[in-house]
Amino acid sequence: MVKIAIAAASSQLARTIIDKLVETKKHEIVAFVRKSPDEFPPLSGVTWVQTTYEDKAELVGLLQGVHTVLCFLAVHLDPRNANQKRLIDASVEAGVKRFAPSEWSTGEKLDASIDSIPWYAGKVEVSDYLKELNRDKKVIEFCRFQPGSFLEYLGHPRVKSKYLYTIPGLVNFEKIHALAMEGTEDDPVAYTSVEDIANIVVRAVDYEGEWPVNGGIRGSVATLKELLRIGEKVRGKPFELEWLKQSDVEAGIINTDNYLVVDLPSIPADQVTAFSKMATGKVLLSQHRGLWTPGDEWNRIFPDYKFVQIEDFLVKIFSDQA
Repeated sequence: MVKIAIAAASSQLARTIIDKLVETKKHEIVAFVRKSPDEFPPLSGVTWVQTTYEDKAELVGLLQGVHTVLCFLAVHLDPRNANQKRLIDASVEAGVKRFAPSEWSTGEKLDASIDSIPWYAGKVEVSDYLKELNRDKKVIEFCRFQPGSFLEYLGHPRVKSKYLYTIPGLVNFEKIHALAMEGTEDDPVAYTSVEDIANIVVRAVDYEGEWPVNGGIRGSVATLKELLRIGEKVRGKPFELEWLKQSDVEAGIINTDNYLVVDLPSIPADQVTAFSKMATGKVLLSQHRGLWTPGDEWNRIFPDYKFVQIEDFLVKIFSDQA
């Protein structure tokens, strides 16, 4: 049993992980939230604590006795990563052993190609900050949990999740349509279910070895060709495949009405269209550069764990809810 602090504990993935940790009945959990703790349900072993992350001394006090910190702060909403860096500094001062920065997406190639997903720049900056802290002497163990893309997005809008808010993918199994950039049909992308991510994190908390700095989690990996093959099998007819020119995408020109609609709660309604078109191009480019195919570090540490596979997931989604 260890004491775990979870920052931004109201986030979608964090709530799933909290539930999985609670199921083990092994750990004491301190869940940091910005809202009143009264707005969150009572859970065995969980204490909801309100904080703004702006007072380092307060954070040091809250982190007393904590062994592991799991951070889910949205990097694009944390200017200069000030809150996450303050949380890291407070963790070091409080004697925290392990820290998981707010990654939970893409893979290790993000570092070399951040221009393709600029809203994730904070992830790389925080990683560099942690590496610099440990440059002369290791003061805190950390792992960047990197699962590629959420598998559940392939099932939008049929996925019924307790916490996850899904968005449609570039390969839309509901509409039987795919949007792709020319020359990318053989580019691999990793898809990992939220439940699998949570289960791996629960195992990682108990893991007695040293956490890998790059903590790739590969649920299943597929190219566009393979997704279309699976899609045609599951949906029973060929997909409409729409191609965009790479030169247009690189220039920010998205010549389609079938762009990726990113209507997440964190994006103002009047900015959804502009952001969505920009994001469509960036995701297409980042997939081509391999940013969504992480390593398999946690797969190798837990070789017995069986991940949900794409075809099994889609068969269940479209047969159960047809």
